[in-house]
Amino acid sequence: MKRKLLSMLLVTALGVSLTACGGKATEKQAQKAPEANNENAEQVSSSDPAVELIFSNITTDAGENAGNLFCELANKYSGGSITVKHFPDNVLGDDKTVIEQTQIGDIDIAVSSTSPLVNVYPDYYVFDAPYLFLNREHARAALTSEAGKAIREGIKEAGTGLIGLAWWENGFRDITNNKIPVKIPQDIKGMKIRTMENDVHLAAFKALGANPTPMAFSELFTAMQQGTVDGQENPLAIIVGNKFYEVQKYVSQTEHIYVPFCVVMNEKKFNSLTENQQNAILKAMEEATQFQLENNAELDEEALNVIKDGGSEIVELTNGEKAQWQEVMTGADIFTMVKDKMEHPEYLDQMLALGDEYK
Repeated sequence: MKRKLLSMLLVTALGVSLTACGGKATEKQAQKAPEANNENAEQVSSSDPAVELIFSNITTDAGENAGNLFCELANKYSGGSITVKHFPDNVLGDDKTVIEQTQIGDIDIAVSSTSPLVNVYPDYYVFDAPYLFLNREHARAALTSEAGKAIREGIKEAGTGLIGLAWWENGFRDITNNKIPVKIPQDIKGMKIRTMENDVHLAAFKALGANPTPMAFSELFTAMQQGTVDGQENPLAIIVGNKFYEVQKYVSQTEHIYVPFCVVMNEKKFNSLTENQQNAILKAMEEATQFQLENNAELDEEALNVIKDGGSEIVELTNGEKAQWQEVMTGADIFTMVKDKMEHPEYLDQMLALGDEYK
């Protein structure tokens, strides 16, 4: 049944949303995504069999741009033996669906948030920890550290049927509201903030003195417009994409939770490739990842300009002000709450310790 459903989705997606290598990209994508450098291209043996991979991607411009680049590079570095069919914008299903389909092999490569995987790979809970990272530099250093590498590779050891190819970036979650420019924890005391239905997030906002209020995302814009809630928290791309700045006066760059994307591949499919093809996949993903991180930072800056032009005030926080929020998390044992969910809680401590270099 699942295979039949995916086949139907593939047919539909091929008709409306496929951006495979060599396919037509939007004008915006063409401007943002670099062309693959043809110099010194690594070619595989002509004996390598032709392989077609299904790649399910997320709904962000940086993700789609990087996905297009990955397609080109995988084809080039494999000497043309690998063709990647790219399905951006979650057209093959939500994160939970595509992860399940990648585990059984109907999808070969998928980009997803960490949430759908925590039940089978609990070390991903580390990314629920508020103020684990004080800034983007700290977060990226942590993901490339020994702890970050161990978590990425650990998904294979957990017997999920997946291997971790890379960390991509969604971004930090920021707080918006209509009352005051939020800079320190006391500023949100008593505020009704819409949050996700996540026990760690709920505990964190309660520790800050706020009134966390889970609700359906589809209801959020109207709830803020009518004053049912005072504000919400989400990455800049979501704030801009849903025009929350039209009904929120202040956008505070609290950067309280860093949200990565995990890029995973079906383990059996990867193992079925020749060594040259595996190397082509890894090399292409490494370069696409570097581009995705740079592009995402650029798009965050563009998002800030859109918010300013829309009439909202951008409130910047210093690292010292962020440290006050981090102290609340420590005092309320939020980090302990997260570590209790993890298989290797020491990874959180190791990532947290890196922050001293980025204060």
